[in-house]
Amino acid sequence: MTMLQRMPEINKPSVLLMPDKSGQAVCETVELDPDEKPIGIRRPAQGIPGPFAGKVAIVTGSESGIGKATARALCEAGASVILNGRTAERLTQTEQEFLAGELPVVSCLADVTVYADCERLISTAIDAFGQLDILITNASISMRAYFADMQPDVFREVFDSNVYGSVYPLKVALPHLIKTRGSVTFISSISALNGMPSGSAYCAGKAALTNLAHTLRLELDHTGIQFGVVHIGFTQNDPEKRVMDAEGQPVPIAHRPPRWQKSQKEVAAIILKHIRRRQKRTVISALGLLIAVVHTYFPRIGDWVVLTSIRRMRHFYE
Repeated sequence: MTMLQRMPEINKPSVLLMPDKSGQAVCETVELDPDEKPIGIRRPAQGIPGPFAGKVAIVTGSESGIGKATARALCEAGASVILNGRTAERLTQTEQEFLAGELPVVSCLADVTVYADCERLISTAIDAFGQLDILITNASISMRAYFADMQPDVFREVFDSNVYGSVYPLKVALPHLIKTRGSVTFISSISALNGMPSGSAYCAGKAALTNLAHTLRLELDHTGIQFGVVHIGFTQNDPEKRVMDAEGQPVPIAHRPPRWQKSQKEVAAIILKHIRRRQKRTVISALGLLIAVVHTYFPRIGDWVVLTSIRRMRHFYE
């Protein structure tokens, strides 16, 4: 049961846990008008110091992995955060973990590829905290399958999660972000910079986010909203993380040398730095920067490296 589900009955005072200036949770009693629908927290937490103090953020796909690490980093930097995911048990566990640490969060079980779910997600933020300053679209499905073997509906599911999983929450959140001159961050991948065999739908979806962000920066320049893209490189994953194969079945991710991987905490810190500086693009890791340079200036060399790696390191893709 989430914080928003634990609503007080009408005509009874609402007791809310809010951190004081020392960071400790204190009770705040609010009398509810009997004619009004009971609500949760109506303002962002003010007692936690940090660069994001007073800000409200949504992080999609934050029940686990990079999204969870980013949500925690935002809370520890002063923000109030709406957690999101598709697995009720895991999302509730994450919320309880955050609340036990006296971090200001609520959660919303929602599939971000379903527009009605996104409407509920944004409403959760506004009902709980009264505003929205930051949207991070992190939720997506990855894959490990060659295009020729993929079922069409599997390709579409992966692609939709990466494109509409950003478009739908942003579309609903836009009026609220305009009010706060907020920030939108699309979480992409270094594989979108040059393409990656066995990742066609994933790479196509992530690459689309770059042009989407650029277009929106031009269309909505007058609003003051910052649109940015973070290209994440190889990152340590939760042991239970799975991706889709050609038939849509969950399989472990392809092998990645540990020395190439950043921790989720490191990636989260870079994402927060990107938002704080209102950057347009951030490429994580030296490998990512190398791919970006080679793809831009020496594309034939980049393709030769990938083709060679397919022959010599098939386990890297399969």
